[in-house]
Formats: sequence, C-alpha cells, structure tokens
Amino acid sequence: MTLPKPGNPRELLALVCLVGMVALYFGTHPSGPTTYVMTIWANQATILALVAIAQFFAVLVRGLDLSVGAIVALSNVVASHLLSGSAFEIAYGTLAVLVVATICGLVNGLLIVFGRLQPIVATLATSAVFGGIALLLRPTPGGAVDYDYADAMTLDVAGVPTALILMLVIVLGFWLPLRRTGFGLSLYAIGSAGQAAWQSGTPVAGVRIGAFVLAGFFAGLAGLFVSFVTTTGDAGIAPTYTLNSIAAIVLGGVALRGGVGSLFGAIIGAFILKTIAALMFFSGLPPLAQPFVEGLILALAIAIGSVDVLRMRHRLEVFDR
Repeated sequence: MTLPKPGNPRELLALVCLVGMVALYFGTHPSGPTTYVMTIWANQATILALVAIAQFFAVLVRGLDLSVGAIVALSNVVASHLLSGSAFEIAYGTLAVLVVATICGLVNGLLIVFGRLQPIVATLATSAVFGGIALLLRPTPGGAVDYDYADAMTLDVAGVPTALILMLVIVLGFWLPLRRTGFGLSLYAIGSAGQAAWQSGTPVAGVRIGAFVLAGFFAGLAGLFVSFVTTTGDAGIAPTYTLNSIAAIVLGGVALRGGVGSLFGAIIGAFILKTIAALMFFSGLPPLAQPFVEGLILALAIAIGSVDVLRMRHRLEVFDR
C-alpha cells in the first residue's frame, strides 16, 4: 500500500507561484497592500478555498464531486432564510446550514458506496436535485444575513483578515491532526490502492462515505461564507464553483487519480486562481476577454491534472473501488 510522501513538488511549486503572484498583485494594486485590499482578496479566495477543500476530499478517494457548487448554493440559500434575528436564532441557523450540507454529502456517499454508482454520475444527479431545491427556496436572489455577524466573519482582527485566520485554523486545527489519524491515513490508502486497502482491513465503505460527508460539510461552510460576503442568497451561483474547485485542487498539486496531494495544496490552488482573476481585473485586460482567459486557465489546469490518469498502465484503475 502506497501512502503519501512528504514534500509534494507540485505543491511546493504552487506555493512559490502563489507568493510571487500575491506580491505582484499587492505591488500593482492602486491602493497598495492595505488591510481593506487584503481583506477583500482574502474573502473571495477563501470562498473558493473552502469549495476546493470539499472537492479535495472527494478526489482523494478516487471520486469527483460535481455537486459541490449546488451544495454551496443550497447552503447560501438556507442561510439567507435563517441567519437573522436573535443570537440564538443565528446560532441555530448556522448549525442548520452545516447540517443540511453535511446530509447532502452523506447522500452522495451512500449513493456511491451502496448504490454502486460512479461518483461523477451520482453527484451529477444530486447536483440537479440540490440545485433544484435551492431554486425552490429562493427563485430570485434575496433574503438577508445579520450584518454584525457577517462583518465579524469577513473583516479583520488586528489587521489580519478573518478569512485568513479561518484558513489557518482549518489547516492547523483540523487537517494536520486529521491526516495522522487512522481515518486520514485510510483516505490516502484508498486513493492510492483501493483493493490493497480493502485487503488490509481498511473499512473502505465507511471511509469513502466519510470523505463525501466532509466534502458536503466544507461546501456548506463555503455557502455560509458566501452569505457572509454577499449578505444575501442566490441559487444561481453553483456552476462556477464546481469547475473552479477542480481546477484549484489540480493547481495545488492534488492528483485527480486520487491518493496524492493535501488540503493545504487545495487552498493554495484556490488562492492562485483568485489572485489571477484579481490581477486580470487591474491589468487593463478588456472585461469581455477576462472570461476567455479564465476559461483557458481552467482548461489547462484540468488538462494537467488528467496527465496522471493518462499515464496509468490500466485506465480502469481510475474506477477501482
């Protein structure tokens, strides 16, 4: 059984690229690296980073979650209905949003494991269902989120954007401990060699379901953060996040064949994509050309991620369960 090796070179390269692009962005921004500019950049990048984390867990166990964008939209819509009122009501609403998203992830995992559906098929179907529910709840953008709550989650603490603090907490408080647990090692084992993991006694079904549950949870967290940034609900935001999450994890050194990469790399990839978008905005590139360039970057990133799959000795290994 092959477990992850430390020092993923693609992840290190992505980190170097991110540092260079961030320096270029703040160096060329008309206002410079002010707290306000850093906060806006961090908020936008953090939303995508949370979706990328969701996609990371699905891909790590040789899956692909095409419903993450729909879960983000559904979570955002539910939040627009519940995140107002008293402190108790807001706390209840936050918990309800995360529970709904986690259940969506659980449904995906059950369909894949016990329904024996390919992840891309199962999550494509549930994406339509989750997106449809979001549209039923919020046919047009609207609703409201408590402004004080939203400000507390999207401004800064002593000049440091709250969003960056959240990313640090997730990496240090969640990911580093998790990857050293039996569950964390099993995620990599299944992604690296699913059959060998099963033969060694790894609870493959439970771990795979757990991966999609985590995907749902982090997609819900992303939906919450969208609500904090926009203070409203919009069911039409799903498609962009799904495609960008795949490109982000690939840019961060996560292999689409599973078993390679880290949550930290997924975050780096997301921040790279958002920094590129920010650089284009201030580069003088015609607005109509920006979607073309972004699409080209997405296509290249996904193509790079497919190289590992094409190199496999047996293509059916991609679908090894």
